Amino acid sequence: MNRRSFLITAGASIAMPMLSTARLAAQNSVRLVLVHGRSQQGRNPAELQTVWLETLRRGAAKLNRVLPERLDVAFPFYGDRLDQLASANEVPLTTDIQSKGAPANNDFLTFQADVAEAIRIRAGVTDAQVNAEYGNNPTQKGPQNWAWVQAIIRAIDKHGGGLSELGIESLMRDVYLYTSQPGVKTEIDRIVSASLNESPCVVVGHSLGSVVAYDVLRTDPRPLKVRAYVTVGSPLAIRAIRDRLRPIGFPKPAVASWYNAYDPKDVVALYPLDAQNFPVSPAVENFGRVLNGTDNRHGIIGYLDDPDVAKHILDALQV
Repeated sequence: MNRRSFLITAGASIAMPMLSTARLAAQNSVRLVLVHGRSQQGRNPAELQTVWLETLRRGAAKLNRVLPERLDVAFPFYGDRLDQLASANEVPLTTDIQSKGAPANNDFLTFQADVAEAIRIRAGVTDAQVNAEYGNNPTQKGPQNWAWVQAIIRAIDKHGGGLSELGIESLMRDVYLYTSQPGVKTEIDRIVSASLNESPCVVVGHSLGSVVAYDVLRTDPRPLKVRAYVTVGSPLAIRAIRDRLRPIGFPKPAVASWYNAYDPKDVVALYPLDAQNFPVSPAVENFGRVLNGTDNRHGIIGYLDDPDVAKHILDALQV
């Protein structure tokens, strides 16, 4: 998609231009905040928002329902800024280490190995499948061995689901940057928090966006009124990611309810946000029967057109 002159700058959000903010507030509108995931750099945020809303409308149509006629929507776009920060922080992917001889970041390698191993186990990828990718490499296996880590990721790519090797590595890199580099977290949080105010809202977070929105909702000092936090394709329950957000907790009193939906074949979201993997009180409501129709089982289109996901969003939007 091209980046036309109306491309929104970092820190801004998109609002549907049907009514002024004052008139929307007067009609007690509930804001819908949509927090995107990774790999959105260079995209047109206005067009992305349209895709999200049209997909949600399809989900609503499966229930014979429609979105509210006048809907105040915010789409905080951080894709370009995250891409800039990733380049500035110079954290190479394991494929970059192999092909370009880039220096390895040992902390990132350990993080990446922990995430990859958790995904491998949950996805049912066997040791033999990983060993086949590693081949006859004489170097000792372990989290500091980039070739071993890459072998796990390749095995997940081939045998564990539809997300590509590059997609898995890039997701790990971006989550690592967000959870490990305070400057990255501060900038991305600022962009997302700017779309929130003290009026009632519903927040939907996808993939990395679910991590960002969670952190914003639990740390924002304002008396937010989030009727529902809806996460889809979320990696929050992967131990290596969860542990970098400690202490974890339900983002109350800002959030009234939390609903988490996932496709059981989405390798990013294989672990539900349940008592074993994400113990918070009150408990998160998990729905693990999404049949995500996108090629990698992780795309936002395959989540928002699910009728159960749409129902939770629509119910929370009702004034």
